[in-house]
Amino acid sequence: MPTSHIKVLIDSDIQKVWEVVFNVDQYKLWRSDLSQVEIINEKQFIEYTKEHFATTFTVTVVEPYKRWEFDMENNNIQGHWIGIFISKEKQTEIEFIEDVQAKKWFMKPFVKSYLKKQQVQFVEDLKKSLKRY
Repeated sequence: MPTSHIKVLIDSDIQKVWEVVFNVDQYKLWRSDLSQVEIINEKQFIEYTKEHFATTFTVTVVEPYKRWEFDMENNNIQGHWIGIFISKEKQTEIEFIEDVQAKKWFMKPFVKSYLKKQQVQFVEDLKKSLKRY
């Protein structure tokens, strides 16, 4: 199962970073890759890309200001995401780890590069959002 990992120091305190990342219903306001987010319940939500491709997320762990985990699945992939948040004075270290398996054999060579691209985009969008916060 391909794993993608990103660790970044963000110039914002952990409360702001956590609130922006954890507030899923506001993603469409700052995530450049999404058109919509549908909240199913407190444990499940669906993200829709600008091309209306849906991915379902099921929350498995929530430790406020420390850790957030969920399973994810769409027609092409299934996997698990881990977000770790560490306060470093007035900054926050975020670490995101994704383990994803392609459901279609021909997609396997592209999964890791796709995940990395998604992680980099998420972090860039997050940083821009926090500047406006």
